[in-house]
Amino acid sequence: MAEAAKIDPMYQFEIKPLGGGELVASPFLFTNSSLWMLIVLAAILVFMWGGTRRELVPGRWQVAVEYLTGFVDNITRSNIGADGRKYLPWVFTAFVFILFANWLGAMPVAILGSHPFSVTSQFSITGAMALISFGIVLIVGFWKHGLHFFSLFVPKDTPFVLKLLIAPIEFISFLVRPFSLGLRPFVAIFAGHILLDVFGNFVVQGLNSGSVLGWGISAVCFVFIIGVNTLELLVGGIQAYVFALLTALYINDAVNLH
Repeated sequence: MAEAAKIDPMYQFEIKPLGGGELVASPFLFTNSSLWMLIVLAAILVFMWGGTRRELVPGRWQVAVEYLTGFVDNITRSNIGADGRKYLPWVFTAFVFILFANWLGAMPVAILGSHPFSVTSQFSITGAMALISFGIVLIVGFWKHGLHFFSLFVPKDTPFVLKLLIAPIEFISFLVRPFSLGLRPFVAIFAGHILLDVFGNFVVQGLNSGSVLGWGISAVCFVFIIGVNTLELLVGGIQAYVFALLTALYINDAVNLH
């Protein structure tokens, strides 16, 4: 059973209680997913702590934190406008959490005996974050504009007949936003991890074959794994950026309408 689990590419996404036992619906059950979320949180807190020292001559750590904060602040200001600063806390939180979760989940800590767990490979995590973004959009939209918020679904100066056709399409598109927003980072990380697992098993099987051809296949697959792992780090950063950017754009729709 142990050998079968190792070659199962879906095994790495299984949520398991720490210390053994069965997975049950309980708020007091501590799982590998909970552990890695705490690891991500701890890494973020340590990283941000380095930028709060406000030294007269900032070091590299402080510069990195200030650059990251300024980068996300620019996303909100350029896409929302003068009100963008109000929404920076959530956009920055989402960006940093997805970025750290993606990168920590791609780290080769398995060589130390601990299998990494990427929490963004669980749609329940990315989906919940997307719902928070969607909730902010709805609250801001109705708070600022009341029922006039529904004008978002009707392009300005559109003939009445076209309004009857366009409004339902725009409304459905609006409702799909949280699903697509949460699905995008989940699929990217999920697919990348499966590729790494599959080609990692090719490496092991090629080495175990004992043939020159098998060793050659293992070498090619190992090079491919290095490339995919590098690509995963790049994709992890891009997906964090895309989530923050789309969140800012959706909030802009609620703030400024058409």
